[in-house]
Amino acid sequence: MPKYLFIGSYTAEGARGLLKEGGSARRKVAEETIRSAGGSVEAYYFGFGSDDFYLIADLPDHASAAAVSLTVGSSGAITIRTVVLMTPEELDAAAQKSVSYRAPGH
Repeated sequence: MPKYLFIGSYTAEGARGLLKEGGSARRKVAEETIRSAGGSVEAYYFGFGSDDFYLIADLPDHASAAAVSLTVGSSGAITIRTVVLMTPEELDAAAQKSVSYRAPGH
């Protein structure tokens, strides 16, 4: 199953909700959201700085990951980025593929 990294930041509204509900409650909601899309959460961490949380999830496909991202982002409480994660073996397979490319100006 493909693996995704969701990186999010809370808006002021979202931060107020986080203060009210706490981190464990938000992790539970995230797990329920991912499960509703057919996936599972591998890890969930809070941070501080430019990003507020990091979630690694297994989901059936890119459409499921996009559905999660769109649904969460449309709430207005969170801004979210989604990164497709690859295993070293998947990168090995990519490195074996031949692709035609011309750099700009060459």
